[in-house]
Amino acid sequence: MSEKLDFRLKSDTIENLKAFSKLLKKDVSWVVEEALDEYFVKVQKELLEKNMADENAMTNLDYDEFWDGVDFDD
Repeated sequence: MSEKLDFRLKSDTIENLKAFSKLLKKDVSWVVEEALDEYFVKVQKELLEKNMADENAMTNLDYDEFWDGVDFDD
């Protein structure tokens, strides 16, 4: 199911879309879909990597850091 969106693009982006559409012999919509699919994969990967790095930053403590301040004497 298609849904219509209204958005604006810079004129050089439009010219690139037209040029690639002609070069690839594909509809402009196809070029936009392919470009957005690639973008979404890239951003999702970056977000996953960032989340993993953030999680590791919170849990990567060495032995001394982990036990710092813990009193073992009862």
